[in-house]
Amino acid sequence: MAINATEQRFLDDISLDLPWGLVEAFSVMPRWRPEDVNRGADAIVARLRAAGVPVEVHEPEIYLSIPYSASVTAGGVTYRAKPPSSAMSVPGGRTGKLVMLKANPKALRSYNRDIKTLFGGSIASVEEVRALVGGNIVVMQGFGNPALTSLIEEWGGVGLIAVNPGIDIHWGTCTTIWGSPDLQDMGRKPKIPVIAVNNPDGQKLMALAASGGEATIRTDLQEGWFKQKIPVVTIPGTIEPDKFVLVHGHYDSWDVGVGDNATGDATLLELSRVLWANRDGLRRSVKLAWWPGHSTGRYAGSTWFTDAFAMDLDRNCVAQINCDSPGCRWATSYHDTRSFTESAQIAVEAIRDIVPDAVVATLRPPQAGDYSFNNIGLPSFFMLSSTMPEDVRHEKNYYDVSGCGANIAWHTENDQLEIADRDVLMTDMKIYMLSTLRVANPEFLPFDWAATCDEFLATIAGYQAASKGLADLSDCAAATEALKASLAGLATAAPAARNAVVQELSRILVPINYTREARFRHDPAYTVPALPTLAVAADLPDFTDDHMRRVAQVELMRGKNRFLAAIDAARRLVVSAC
Repeated sequence: MAINATEQRFLDDISLDLPWGLVEAFSVMPRWRPEDVNRGADAIVARLRAAGVPVEVHEPEIYLSIPYSASVTAGGVTYRAKPPSSAMSVPGGRTGKLVMLKANPKALRSYNRDIKTLFGGSIASVEEVRALVGGNIVVMQGFGNPALTSLIEEWGGVGLIAVNPGIDIHWGTCTTIWGSPDLQDMGRKPKIPVIAVNNPDGQKLMALAASGGEATIRTDLQEGWFKQKIPVVTIPGTIEPDKFVLVHGHYDSWDVGVGDNATGDATLLELSRVLWANRDGLRRSVKLAWWPGHSTGRYAGSTWFTDAFAMDLDRNCVAQINCDSPGCRWATSYHDTRSFTESAQIAVEAIRDIVPDAVVATLRPPQAGDYSFNNIGLPSFFMLSSTMPEDVRHEKNYYDVSGCGANIAWHTENDQLEIADRDVLMTDMKIYMLSTLRVANPEFLPFDWAATCDEFLATIAGYQAASKGLADLSDCAAATEALKASLAGLATAAPAARNAVVQELSRILVPINYTREARFRHDPAYTVPALPTLAVAADLPDFTDDHMRRVAQVELMRGKNRFLAAIDAARRLVVSAC
């Protein structure tokens, strides 16, 4: 769609002066220890106030795990290592026999707990892997992520050594707890030490595992409740000021973290300045927020905000837009753009209106990236921003990482000022501005729920086929078809009623597509399959034991009930407004 005059006015006001100054300041300011994170917030707040933008600063106490040091000693040699945040701290060391698991190369950064995905068929059964792992320290290629860590612990492993793909060691996190823990979450805190080593050292450790060697892991982390600052800017709309778009990103980083996420923080800063200066051109309000606790708290900052302002978000937030790793060098492609289906057209059109020849493809967002709003049910798009074209990444022999525009400096000490690119940052800031305006300003909320129904139908058909006749999901498909048919009637509804229904549909349909937990709780930090309460249908053929298959069928029956009730509620909502 064409850029209109109001949108052009906002876009023309964007400058690199203020945001690039923050990038440069953050490039010499580490932001992962709690006191340094707060200094980062102060730097953001000072620049906002100097630009005349009002800002509110919240100071909650959130639960963090701060990794300091780690090592592994094996075969008389001590190797350098890093502990992911939330790993068990064992400064005195833990010793065990090394065993190796063969990872699926296509799943090195997967957050999936499915053993077929993680190991690519190299392990036949859970019983087989339990017998191998129990009582031992596992060494395997990949990253010490939450899904893998939880599985190794569940299988009886006493430690995990993740062999990173290159010569550098990447920081990360290994807990499945999303945000600060509550009473139900606390039992999922990792109870094993986890470390990452580089590939050359990891190859030696895997060879030692093959010969039956032992290793001693040492980790040193600090955990506890820390007061952290959350700056929030609210730009009031002129017609529907109570309704708002939330645009957000994290400002804590590993070391100085320029591409992840100083460039994102700078983008939010410039959006705040331009939106405030041109606020008479906004229909709905825009809130911009900077989160701590992304890296060391597994999204503890955004989760606190979700919990503390849940009712306002539920009643008034029309969408959330995540801003992570924009403006990185060589990142000129948009083939890995994350979006919910109902929001995808907004993202794609905004990108193509700024970069007409862009390669754009949208994918389902993973359970990551400060998407702390799924259980409330917010339409969402963007996570990571522009990225390197695949041919460029392969030409540079870069392995796959989860940020920094595909630069392998991600989560290392190498994420320095040279990772940022002024021209790419300018382009990405315009994309974020335009996409924000296209949610804040249309008379009618622009979410395509018919497209989401098509996604549901494709998911249901896939599960039905995978069940090999053991599941009947025809009632789920019929209910979804009925919902899709009813949506056409919204075109005749009054604007206020239509928008109310479009917003309320997200509160019903997003949770059933992205969550297992109840609303206002937070799912664990590992992959949630599409329509998760129906996903067990695809697994039924794998249950060779008659008793367990019957158990799985009970789970599916209950999952179908949740899905059908939600679809029925959505259809009744639509029909009532038409």
